[in-house]
Amino acid sequence: MAVLGALAWLFVVVAFGAVVPIVPTGAAVSGAAALAFHEHRPVTIVLVIAAGAAAAYVGDLAMYALCRLGGEKLARRMRWLRDEEHLASVKERLHRSQIPVLLVSRLIPGGRVPVLLAAAFLGMAWRTFVVANAPACALWSSVYAAIGVAGGSIFPEPWEGVVAAVALILIINQTISWINKRREARQAALPESS
Repeated sequence: MAVLGALAWLFVVVAFGAVVPIVPTGAAVSGAAALAFHEHRPVTIVLVIAAGAAAAYVGDLAMYALCRLGGEKLARRMRWLRDEEHLASVKERLHRSQIPVLLVSRLIPGGRVPVLLAAAFLGMAWRTFVVANAPACALWSSVYAAIGVAGGSIFPEPWEGVVAAVALILIINQTISWINKRREARQAALPESS
């Protein structure tokens, strides 16, 4: 019964975090997987992956629906839309190859929201989005669960594995964010020096 309650909470946190992107959903899945590892029941880890993927999928569908219905006006009000230039390049990549871009966007920290916005603003067919997003969410949940299992296997106490998994996810996210900001700053400086 406790496992079902924990999975329900994981579902709520990840689904909410998919719509409100400030919630560290990857860290939630990693932490749950680290705890599940210490139960010594592999089926619990599979349930964590399934709950994380299902919640991410439901949250993505809700966000996609909001973006399709509310358009750019709602995206600006919710502060989902921050960089017009980046959104234009994402739209261009989506126009060329929709499914690979959707798959990869879920794995790149901060990459999912611009791709969802671009897909909604381009009017990507619901069927395409629904089909392409399912494996993206499953892959995302599996990757973050694997990070949690790795953290759980290194440390003898469950709480240590959870802390290590969450710290690793936050470090990865911050590093990628820092790299992206540096790259954007360099690209912005190029036209000025020409």
